Amino acid sequence: MAELFVTNLNPRFTGVSATAANVLRQQARFHDLRLVGHPLPGCPAPIPVAKARALSRTPPPDRPFAIWHVRRNPEMRAAIWARDVLRLPIRIVFTSAAQRRHSAYPRWLISRMDAVVATTDAAADHVPHVRAVVPHGVDTDLFAPARDRAAAWAALGYGGTMGIATVGRIRPEKGTDRFVAAMLNLLPDLPGAVALVIGRAAREHAGFLRQLQEQIAAAQLSDRILFPGEIPADQLPSLMRALSLVMQLPRYEGYGMVPLEGMASGVPFVGSDAGYYSAFAAQGRAGLIVDQDGPEQAARAALGLLTDDTRHAAMSAAARDVACSDFSAATEAAGIEAVYQDLWQAG
Repeated sequence: MAELFVTNLNPRFTGVSATAANVLRQQARFHDLRLVGHPLPGCPAPIPVAKARALSRTPPPDRPFAIWHVRRNPEMRAAIWARDVLRLPIRIVFTSAAQRRHSAYPRWLISRMDAVVATTDAAADHVPHVRAVVPHGVDTDLFAPARDRAAAWAALGYGGTMGIATVGRIRPEKGTDRFVAAMLNLLPDLPGAVALVIGRAAREHAGFLRQLQEQIAAAQLSDRILFPGEIPADQLPSLMRALSLVMQLPRYEGYGMVPLEGMASGVPFVGSDAGYYSAFAAQGRAGLIVDQDGPEQAARAALGLLTDDTRHAAMSAAARDVACSDFSAATEAAGIEAVYQDLWQAG
């Protein structure tokens, strides 16, 4: 009889999926749990929602109820139905990362949660029932530095001698245009560097993508600013450890795992003042924060870092240290576990 059900009802692998997988791999070491919905890399095979409901009809041994941990609106809705309509003995924990006021429907869903885990103090300000503030963590075993960064980059086959990447959906909110503008400024002064835009554009952003590619072509940099599309989750660690720099310039970010994945891989970052990036940067030891509308500033920051081998090596080492000490998935799992135990003890 499982005591913990972790839901993943989105078939696409998103940032939310990545954070859920990081924690679930830790939780699987000490909980009888089930993944519900769609697969996550390195996690147990999933079961359908109907099977999760069936397994939740009877409380697990030595527990008054099972816990369903949810992270999205459809998952909250499915758990509320199981608890309030089917009257199953479960409690619902929701992880909230958004650093802004939710719209009416998710606000109602969140109000029905038994406990909320906020990822930041700012996120906690926008939701009720917060039991703990627990920053997201990165899997520091999965994301680890390359023994030879240059060889790792060469093995990917993108050309050049070093890689810079932004990762995420191609759309204005994610600042893809800011990244391209920064690269148009940077690459002429940094021979050998190749920039990657990792992600896809939804149909409504196809014109946005086309405009970016036209700008790149006009600058004659189409062979150095590449759009490989989405990278399968199991290939992302090998990409990350091969990079020399991660650059994320979103206009809005609820939290932002990409800099952490780079940091755990020994890769520093340049980021806009969004999400939890300032905390990741550790006063400039692991990353550099630039103005929200500052692609030229981002280019200058990247150039100064990538042309100073000593500074780059120091920041790479610090990035790994900060990820391991302050933002590991093991630390996140421990913070969430305290919430579970409080719920179980309260009955």
